[in-house]
Amino acid sequence: MFQNKFVDGKRPKIVILDGRTIGEEQDLSSLAELGELVEYPLTSPEQTADRIADADIVLTNKVHIGEEAMAAAPRLGMIGIFATGYNMIDLEAARRRNIVVCNVRGYSTNSVVQHVFGLLLALASGICRHNQAVQAGEWADSPTFSFWKQPTIEIAGKTMGIVGFGDIGSGVAKVANAFGMEVIAYAPRPKPAPDYGPFAFVELDELFARSDYISLNCPLTAETAAMINRTSLSKMKRSACLINCGRGGLVNEADLRWALEEGIIAGAGLDVAETEPMPRESPLFGAPNCIITPHIAWATVEARERLLKEVAANIRNYLAGTPSSVVN
Repeated sequence: MFQNKFVDGKRPKIVILDGRTIGEEQDLSSLAELGELVEYPLTSPEQTADRIADADIVLTNKVHIGEEAMAAAPRLGMIGIFATGYNMIDLEAARRRNIVVCNVRGYSTNSVVQHVFGLLLALASGICRHNQAVQAGEWADSPTFSFWKQPTIEIAGKTMGIVGFGDIGSGVAKVANAFGMEVIAYAPRPKPAPDYGPFAFVELDELFARSDYISLNCPLTAETAAMINRTSLSKMKRSACLINCGRGGLVNEADLRWALEEGIIAGAGLDVAETEPMPRESPLFGAPNCIITPHIAWATVEARERLLKEVAANIRNYLAGTPSSVVN
């Protein structure tokens, strides 16, 4: 049972460690109403302990908070996360120190589903490549009213394979069904089938073999790390495209580049990388028919507004003695 630690009658001090990651235009007044708010745009590992030393509540998106930093913050009672994932927090250390850790779930489902199909449609219609051609003057110089740099593909009637069937995976499935796609999905634990079709739960090998488009919407665990590798890529259709708006570590990037260069699969759309920001030496730089966006699937204006609202609600609930969305 967590309890807040305020014994001096003062307003709690709330420290944001990486405010820039939720957007510099965000209105933080809902947080400022709840205590003395201090915002840092970014925080390095060397700065963390000093910046949270007198904090009652700390908010982070990607800044790691471990045992050493917690030990330097005797007043700390709550760590709030501007995200669903909480791997940046030492949960055991927080539990030992009676620090409640709260995340936010479900705020970005619509946003991520939209981005999955943004990448998928860009690949199917060659949108990026054709835009580049037009901007380079190729349409202006074309003898015909229409030209194409690659075949464009209708997704109706194609098979969408979804790895992971939580909120985002099931959301992707609904949109795929609306586009007229057959949907197959892999879920490690049994789930009820949706009330539309064609739909089926299948094993991974069948999903890899049958899918025209594969969307990764599962968490990164010891079992799923590098699940996309030479072996799994070799099971896919040569016409298949991979979409990853999940976690970069799901994909062995060197193996994906190999598959794209050798024509083992037709294309990839990625919003995440093994290391972020993606380093210049990444094997995916310049990979053929590979569209990469900088981890923005979660970050529509509306999703970030929901995120901030839920973080404020978590703080209010904690201060009221009824913490919500607790992960430890």
